[in-house]
Amino acid sequence: MHRFALDYLRQWKTKASRKPLVVRGARQVGKSHLVRMFAQAEFKHLLEINFERLAGAASLFESKAPTAICRLLEARFNTPLIPGQSLLFLDEIQAAPAVFAVLRYFKEELPGLHVIAAGSLLEFILQEHDFSMPVGRVEYLHLGPMVFEEFLLAMGRDSLRDWLCAYRASDDMAAEMHAELSRLFRQYVVVGGMPEAVAAFSRNGPFQECEQIQEAVLATFRDDFNKYSHRVRQQRVEKVFTRVPLLVGQKFKYSHVDREERSRDLAEALRLLQLARVLHKVRHTSANGVPLGAEADDRTFKVLFMDVGLLCRSCGLRTSDLAQSDDLMLINSGAVCEQAVGQHLLHGGPIYIEPELFYWLRQRRGSSAEVDFIIAIGDQVIPVEVKAGKTGTLKSMHVFLEEKHRGFGLRFNTDRPSLLSTRTSVAHAPQRPFRLLSLPLYLVGQTTRLCEQMVSSK
Repeated sequence: MHRFALDYLRQWKTKASRKPLVVRGARQVGKSHLVRMFAQAEFKHLLEINFERLAGAASLFESKAPTAICRLLEARFNTPLIPGQSLLFLDEIQAAPAVFAVLRYFKEELPGLHVIAAGSLLEFILQEHDFSMPVGRVEYLHLGPMVFEEFLLAMGRDSLRDWLCAYRASDDMAAEMHAELSRLFRQYVVVGGMPEAVAAFSRNGPFQECEQIQEAVLATFRDDFNKYSHRVRQQRVEKVFTRVPLLVGQKFKYSHVDREERSRDLAEALRLLQLARVLHKVRHTSANGVPLGAEADDRTFKVLFMDVGLLCRSCGLRTSDLAQSDDLMLINSGAVCEQAVGQHLLHGGPIYIEPELFYWLRQRRGSSAEVDFIIAIGDQVIPVEVKAGKTGTLKSMHVFLEEKHRGFGLRFNTDRPSLLSTRTSVAHAPQRPFRLLSLPLYLVGQTTRLCEQMVSSK
């Protein structure tokens, strides 16, 4: 299955200033498979070392001298390490933190050799390391679940994917095309973006097989909980893990997880699941300008689960009902679609930048407002709403546009695309002209491109 990250890896391969690359992401998102596909297509030799399976391999890096290390690796694994022809892949490197520190020497002393490291729980050693970090000597690639366009390629719908990527907001959307893309997006929501589940479904497998794979992935995450036990009680992590899928789309309150637990203890469990990239915070931002993170509030946030398919499975939603539903927005109070849109927006930026996502909240007695997501395109701050069905009020977006003096908003719903020039409607405030771009859910992967077109054409 094609991953768009392969295009970035090819660019990395030929960069003159290339550094050892570290692939970051949760378990089961396809990090190892991505690197193997890259190696098969671009290199004559691949030397792969998995430090969880071969713990003793870390001793081969003790000299910290790349030339000497390579001689040991060649002898031990009977694979040549030739700059330009070989890829050295260090998998599950979080199991050998000292080896992570050695990456800096490959940049300094053997820059011609292509080196990639990956790890599912790598965030833990990056946050809590007790060794010299290779700051400025490595670069990162952040990998998330498969997006809808990758799902289309996996399903053999290459032409449809190409058409989607060429679509412009000013183009007409034929009813038949809208119906087919909506049907496929419903399938994507059910299957999700975990590569193993997508691969099973692409082989014309039944939804039951996807469910079994999703359950196995969730079990893998739970198996990791005992690795957090020296930091926080395993049962507490399990409790947060179980409750979060039911809380997507809501302002997060620790009392919604367990009223009997202290917020500080639950916050630590939540933080650990963040480090494992099982969930992501969507932080409130005042959104007065870019960067959005400059005005983010770490105490006020919503939570996204890792993947929409896993969210459906965790909530016990029946795949048959999801796949046949005429309106996904009505399922689970719209949380399923907010998750699907959110994970695309979260991973919609450059792959080398740490993923982050924001929303906007105003809490005033009698005049509260909340915009589902806030994104930035260049210096433009754009409110994003995910609305039920083909309609749904935009009261909060109007409030945001009026308060922030903005003139463009984005809405996702189940209708065909449209572009409307209108005015805000806020009590006791002048009507501000703005343009509203409404996109169907299946165009969420094209958000940046389509919004850039709108911003440049204003």
